[in-house]
Amino acid sequence: MRWKKVLDDMKPYKPGRSIEEVKKQYGLKEVIKLASNENPYGCAPSVQTFIENAGIEPQIYPDGYAGSLRKKLSEKIGVKEEALMFGNGSDEIVMIISRALLGSGTNTIMATPTFPQYAHNAKIEGAEIREIPLQDGQHDLEEFVKAIDDNTSVVWLCNPNNPTGNLIPNDDLLGFLKRVPDNILVVLDEAYFEYITEEGHTDSLTLLEEFPNAIVLRTFSKAYGLAAFRIGYAVGEPKVISYLNTVRSPFNVTSLSLAIAEKALEADKFIKKCNLLNGNEKKRFIAYATNNKLHLFDSEANFVLIEVPGNADEASEKLLTHGFIVRSGEALGTPGYVRVTIGTEEQNTGFFAAFDSLLTDAKLKL
Repeated sequence: MRWKKVLDDMKPYKPGRSIEEVKKQYGLKEVIKLASNENPYGCAPSVQTFIENAGIEPQIYPDGYAGSLRKKLSEKIGVKEEALMFGNGSDEIVMIISRALLGSGTNTIMATPTFPQYAHNAKIEGAEIREIPLQDGQHDLEEFVKAIDDNTSVVWLCNPNNPTGNLIPNDDLLGFLKRVPDNILVVLDEAYFEYITEEGHTDSLTLLEEFPNAIVLRTFSKAYGLAAFRIGYAVGEPKVISYLNTVRSPFNVTSLSLAIAEKALEADKFIKKCNLLNGNEKKRFIAYATNNKLHLFDSEANFVLIEVPGNADEASEKLLTHGFIVRSGEALGTPGYVRVTIGTEEQNTGFFAAFDSLLTDAKLKL
């Protein structure tokens, strides 16, 4: 078979260890997964009831236009129906954008470290990848501008950024968009939008009319608690969406996923509750890091990137023995840190106790 040569040096996405695998390996009865930024409160009770009673006809193809969800979402966020595109998670939309705009002779700009699928898909398409190092977790937008040339096709801004959680300040984002040529697509990936608590933060959807070369990605996987159903969406200028829809598979989102996402849009109280609980628990992480003189990146997401004593892989393994699955920074481009999903009050209390053991071990080694 004539595989693309670039695939020889690439590896498939490797998910973290499952709860059952960790239980078996370490003989644990309970394991808490804080590695994938899932919502620890699940989904709204009304959605759970709907799932149990949904009358989906399995022999019928999904609505490729996502008509009912499209109408409800367009009304909720105040955009035209034709400004929306749905994907099998926002990951698929990243792939669609890359397939539509990137290839040999083009380049794409992104931060490092950031969401790895931007570079992964660009590499598959044969595009040049230009990575701009973060500055204390923040996008260095001045360096982004310097990296743009006539062959730049796509710029990726993960906001809040994964894995640091930092949010691009309003004025910085606006100033950057004004300096990007209008023939370059700027992707504002906002998977953690619902968790933002910063006062005065501008909803980027309000920027799309002024900047038709920008597109916003959001998802139902995080705050809505629907990661298992793989549904995300893009909001952009209808002409941009039309081109991307040409690349999208006809029936890329299942009927059940569409129906559940539509139901989830009604759960405003649940989303607000999750935002509040996440914010309260984030303050506990900040206090813990401060008390133990550990660096913690500013986060506007449902995870934190926290410094560990010693090697991050070793720290992650040690936390596994206490029943906590986290993401080692060694794999994320942030050595010396682990990324931890902000869990429930009970889960976080247990995590802090487990982390205390890391600090104790570090002191004993001195």
